[in-house]
Amino acid sequence: MELLFGGITKEKIELADKTEESPTNIRDLILWLRNNMLKEKEELFIQGNTIRPGILVLINDTDWELEDGPEYELCNGDTITFISTLHGG
Repeated sequence: MELLFGGITKEKIELADKTEESPTNIRDLILWLRNNMLKEKEELFIQGNTIRPGILVLINDTDWELEDGPEYELCNGDTITFISTLHGG
């Protein structure tokens, strides 16, 4: 994943008050990351308006499927982790 983001492995993102420019849920965050931080090969990170299959998303160390997935409302202090299970053969 870090190769897609120019070698960045951890980034603290400060979210402004809820506006159209500021992510409010995980789906908004994914699109914000695509538009502001993704350096290459968008298709390896995003498919449509969500994460592509093969990438695990954790919200505070819990699978996002247990936390409303892309509709999870972001809170101060949340840690969002993206882990690729994709690999070469």
